[in-house]
Amino acid sequence: MTLRVAVVGGGPAGSSTAEVLAKAGIETYLFERKLDNAKPCGGAIPLCMVKEFDLPPQIIDRQVRKMKMISPSNIEVDINLIKQDEYIGMCRREVLDSFLRDRAAKLGTTVINGTVYKLDIPTNNTDSYTIHYADHSNGSAEGIMKTLKVDVVVGADGANSRVAKAIDAGDYNYAIAFQERIRLPEAGMQYYEDLAEMYVGKDVSPDFYAWVFPKYDHVAVGTGTMKVNKAIIKDLQAGIRERAAKKLAGGKIIKVEAHPIPEHPRPRRVVGRVALVGDAAGYVTKSSGEGIYFAAKSGRMCAETIVELSHNGTRIPTEDDLKVYLKRWDKKYGLTYKVLDLLQTVFYRSDATREAFVEMCADLDVQKLTFDSYLYKTVVPANPLVQLKITAKTIGSLLRGNALAP
Repeated sequence: MTLRVAVVGGGPAGSSTAEVLAKAGIETYLFERKLDNAKPCGGAIPLCMVKEFDLPPQIIDRQVRKMKMISPSNIEVDINLIKQDEYIGMCRREVLDSFLRDRAAKLGTTVINGTVYKLDIPTNNTDSYTIHYADHSNGSAEGIMKTLKVDVVVGADGANSRVAKAIDAGDYNYAIAFQERIRLPEAGMQYYEDLAEMYVGKDVSPDFYAWVFPKYDHVAVGTGTMKVNKAIIKDLQAGIRERAAKKLAGGKIIKVEAHPIPEHPRPRRVVGRVALVGDAAGYVTKSSGEGIYFAAKSGRMCAETIVELSHNGTRIPTEDDLKVYLKRWDKKYGLTYKVLDLLQTVFYRSDATREAFVEMCADLDVQKLTFDSYLYKTVVPANPLVQLKITAKTIGSLLRGNALAP
């Protein structure tokens, strides 16, 4: 037999899944509703993703080596990458997603421009799953209704995952990312040449942060919040526009975008022969709100597990086989999520704690720990003396800002 796998969702999670499966000779189908999809997203990718996923230079719009952390009272802390070969990559999602999808297709993935509406679940461990979808390859929005039978399904279809609903994966809280793409005059774009800015304060986000990130010919200006209310989000976006007003002077809005972002993993990420990856699984980190690398990595790890335990597609993997992917994932990244969750709980509680957070960011040891953790996706263990210093500085900053008050 040849294993048949359907991957629903053609973003970094889905394409990375499909690439590994197709490379192993498994019959792979990748569904994507909008092939030109431009997901509203800060678009920052860590250095380890550039290397690990072999991303060519043309995918990266900007190499950011300088960050400004800006407190509620507009105190600015500059954070500079010291090593010349280190940077944070800034990309447009439509460019990144298209590249990864095309690469999966070249390796043998069948890419289907379609909307998946329903998943029929078999009553035993060997019968096929039936996918009901609208095929849009004729260019119509309605498409032509079709079905496909497969042995395994990977849900990579984002925060509003229909695959997750089909397997009753459970709900999670989610935040909303709202973003405007703004084309600035030449002087403004030069200012953001290799600089990204992060703003904190209840005026720009009560539980997250706002950003100005440089792209190819514009900046992305946005905010994230768990207050899922249009009026509140409108006020928060006005807040970041006001805080960054001088730097955005003369800018022209070329696109407005909004999208849900999961806040924690779903209660069930594997049910039967269906696995969830990326946003569908809930793999966005707290504190930083970053999810592109984790989406691609989870897709790759899930696919590697399928390849290994299906013996390169010669047997149908079981639910227990697919749960091996979850065990590996949680072992590798569980601590990272817990630490970032704790950071968000401590530092995003009030403007006093946000002031303390920005003050801490001025410390070089804190900067090194933070950037190492971000660039290489590990909670880097500093030596005990440095760790002690960082802990003391954290407490000191919180005390000075009266941030430890209940």
